[in-house]
Amino acid sequence: MYFNYDLEPRTDYLCIDCRSFYASCEAVMRGLHPLETMLVVLSGADRPGGLVLSASPKAKEVLGISNVTRSYDVPKHKDLVIAPPRMYEYIKINMLILETIQKYVPAEDVHVYSIDELFIRYQNVKRLYNNADVKLFARALMKKIFEATGIYTATGIGDNMLLAKLPLDNEAKKNADSIAIWRYEDVPSKVWGIKKMTDFWGIGSRTEKNLKGKGIMTIEELANYDPYRLKKSMGLIGAQLHAHANGIDRSQIGQEYKPVEKSLSNSQILLKDYDDPRDIKVIIREMSELIAARVRHIGAQTSTIGLFIGYSKIECIHGFSKQMKILPTNNSKVITSYMLKIFEDNYRPGLFVRHIGVSCSHFSYDTHIQLSLFDDIDQQIKQAKIDILTDKIREKFGFAAIIHASSLLENATAVSRSQKIGGH
Repeated sequence: MYFNYDLEPRTDYLCIDCRSFYASCEAVMRGLHPLETMLVVLSGADRPGGLVLSASPKAKEVLGISNVTRSYDVPKHKDLVIAPPRMYEYIKINMLILETIQKYVPAEDVHVYSIDELFIRYQNVKRLYNNADVKLFARALMKKIFEATGIYTATGIGDNMLLAKLPLDNEAKKNADSIAIWRYEDVPSKVWGIKKMTDFWGIGSRTEKNLKGKGIMTIEELANYDPYRLKKSMGLIGAQLHAHANGIDRSQIGQEYKPVEKSLSNSQILLKDYDDPRDIKVIIREMSELIAARVRHIGAQTSTIGLFIGYSKIECIHGFSKQMKILPTNNSKVITSYMLKIFEDNYRPGLFVRHIGVSCSHFSYDTHIQLSLFDDIDQQIKQAKIDILTDKIREKFGFAAIIHASSLLENATAVSRSQKIGGH
C-alpha cells in the first residue's frame, strides 16, 4: 500500500445526481411519474439522425433505451412518450434545485459538476444541524428537492469527492433509498470491486485499452501497480489514476484552480447527408470560425489544427481524421484556410458526409500576433482587430448578429444551431 489513510483528509462529501434529468423534467411538466413513465427526450425526432438525450429509468429498463440511442433504434411502443427537448425549461428546474440546496448549504460549499449533478461539503455546516448524521442530512435534502421540483435524486457519500462520486455511479441508484456511502475502509471491497473499468470515474475506452496493454485488467490491479512505472508511461494522468484506484482524492470544494486547456474541439452530426463540397466547406468555415473564437477566448494561439470528416452509413468507408502543424495563430481566416486545405487534400468527391469535427491543440499563451513575411502586415493586423470586434459583437448580441453571407445558404447550419441551447 502506497498510501496511509490516517494521513488523508476525511471530510463528508455528498454527490447528488438528478435521475434521468431531462426525462424527469418532461415527466413532471406533463404530470407523469418520473420513475414509472416510459419517456425519452428525443432531439431531431423528424430525422433519421435524431438522438435520445435522456431516457427515463423505466424506458431504460423495459425497452433498453440509452442516452445515445438513435431515433431509428427507438422501439415502437404504445406507452412510450417521445418528447422534444425544452432546454430553457430544464435550466429553470436546475436553477430551482440549486436555489433549494442553497437554503441549507452556503454557495461556497457547493460545486456544480454538470446540469444534473453537484457536490456538497457537509462538514462545514454540520454544526448547524446538531451534528446530524450525514445520511440523515442527505435524505432530508433529497426530500426538499423533490418537494420543490418533483425530481427524484440519488446521492453518493464519501470521505472525499471521489469517494462520493463512485458510490453514486455504481451503487446508490440500486439501493432502496438511493443513497450509498463509501469510506476509505471500503476501498478494497467497493472501489476494487467495480467490475467494468469504464465504470470508474476518469477511465474511458481509450484509457482502458492503454491500461490493458500494460496487463492491468481490473481496478484492483491498477491500485497495486507500480505508480512510478505508470507515471513514466502515462505521465501525471497515470499517477492520478493509481491514486484514484486507491480512493485518494485531495481536491477540495473552493480551491482556486484554472486548468490549462490541452485541446479544443467542436463537432456536429449533420441533419442529412451532404455530397456537394461547396456546402460542406460552408459548414467547415462556420465551425472553424467558432473554434478560433474559443482559442482567442482562452487567451491562446494554436499550432496544431485538425479536421474530422465522417462519411454516411451508406458509404463503405468511415471517413478521415487529419492534423496539420501551423505557425501559432488564433486568426479565424488563417485557421479556416488550413481546415479547408485539409478537406480538399483528403475528401473523395462524390462521397456523402454526415459528421464534421474541428479541433485546435498545442496552445501557447503569448498572444502577440505572429506576422507572416508573405502577407501584407497591415492586412494581418486589421484582420486581428476584426476578429476581436466580431467576438465582442457575438458575445453581446449572439452569433447571428454578424455572419458571412454563406451562412444564410439553405444547407448552412450555424445560424440554426446558434438559436438552440447545447445544439438542441
